[in-house]
Amino acid sequence: MTTLTAPIIQPARAPGADPRLEPIRAKVLAGKRLSLDDGAVLYATHDIWGVIALADTVRRRMHGDAAYYNINKHLNYSNVCALSCKFCEFYRKKGDDGAYTRDLDYIRAEAVKAVDLGATEMHIVGGLHPYLPFEYYTDMLRAIREAAPGLHIKAFTAVELVHLARIAKVYKRGDPQSGVRWVLERLMEAGLGSLPGGGAEVFDDRIQKEAWKTKIGADEWLDVHLVAHELGLNSNCTMLYGHIDGRRERLNHLEILRRSQDKALARLGYTGDPDGFIAAGIPQTEAITDPVITLSGEGAVLPTPQGLERGASSPPIGRSPMPSDASTAKDQDGGLEAPRSRTEKKTKGGYYQTIIPLPFFPDGSELEHLPGPTGLENLRTIAVARLMLDNFPHVKAFWIMQTLPMAQLMLEAGADDIDGTVVWYDITKVGGSSTHQEKSVTDLKRAIREAGFEPVERDTLYRRVVREGKNWKTTTS
Repeated sequence: MTTLTAPIIQPARAPGADPRLEPIRAKVLAGKRLSLDDGAVLYATHDIWGVIALADTVRRRMHGDAAYYNINKHLNYSNVCALSCKFCEFYRKKGDDGAYTRDLDYIRAEAVKAVDLGATEMHIVGGLHPYLPFEYYTDMLRAIREAAPGLHIKAFTAVELVHLARIAKVYKRGDPQSGVRWVLERLMEAGLGSLPGGGAEVFDDRIQKEAWKTKIGADEWLDVHLVAHELGLNSNCTMLYGHIDGRRERLNHLEILRRSQDKALARLGYTGDPDGFIAAGIPQTEAITDPVITLSGEGAVLPTPQGLERGASSPPIGRSPMPSDASTAKDQDGGLEAPRSRTEKKTKGGYYQTIIPLPFFPDGSELEHLPGPTGLENLRTIAVARLMLDNFPHVKAFWIMQTLPMAQLMLEAGADDIDGTVVWYDITKVGGSSTHQEKSVTDLKRAIREAGFEPVERDTLYRRVVREGKNWKTTTS
């Protein structure tokens, strides 16, 4: 065995390196926002390893060797849907073979199973059921809260929330935010803790008209998350790519998301770069006057949620060891908060936590004639998302749709999270898999360690979890 006693000196430019990446690398190292043209180079270059290395630089600045997973359980309450999106294999019409709607006894039993598994989170989405009353959804959340008071409930995409505003008869075409606010306030009272972020697909009028013309567009999706953030809810966001979209349309999607995050972070007190890149001509971003705010530079401060999760017994986790001179502060209840490290910022408002790029799988949908993205395109898209979304704390390689082996590779390409144990997932089946898609904690930790990272169990809000069996709490170390 050979022991290395001196550092390996990397060449200034590796063989096959693309010189077009050099100005992009300079921006990344300086923590500056990349332009859409920069993003086009990241997508077009033959130097995929150069792109991955840049994404890994940002990922390690933010999270070091940590790679997150959680113990969660998915619940699809119904696959009956008023929409008929061409890319979707999940939906059924009432009376179709395989159509289902879960009753409260079933839902309550699933929550108990989640607790028995040691889960910290219940992830809930479903179709836009045209006949269920609004009370079904609040009753569902209350049933889960009563059966499993320690579970964090992450539920309902923006598409579902607009649908709920309509069935509750509070949706106003000229003022969609007020109806969504009414819905979210009542769901929060019933136990809603955060939003999962699905239904974004790719923000583009052409794609929407061709593939999901009856679904809400970018403006309404963004309105929902804006209201959620104002109410203090954290949310996530997706990008379903590799169908009829192009790479430029994906980059526009990422620009819209990072400008929306600029707005959320400015509300939380972050100051920005007045000279940062802002794309012109994208309608969804033109009303945003906040400056560019990046979190990807050296020494950047990441937001962390304020207060304690229900069922948890200690303060939120910081992003690095606490400095020796860290100070403490009183919270509103008079208790002591965790010491404030140099890499965390306590916040009460909501923001986007995570981007989850999702590859399109054509089997069973109206677009099954399309090939879907390749593995290399999936790897590149994760890296591009990490580099372009400079103000998103996390990038998730959702193993259910990426596969666990690919998620391992993605941890070196910008991703810092591979999601959780899942147990049940009825939206997409990869390679003929069933709806019972489950990995054990041992599987996830092994995959992370094999990739060269340190597995860290998190709760939904990215606070570290320590546990004894199925009993758990969040911790500051």
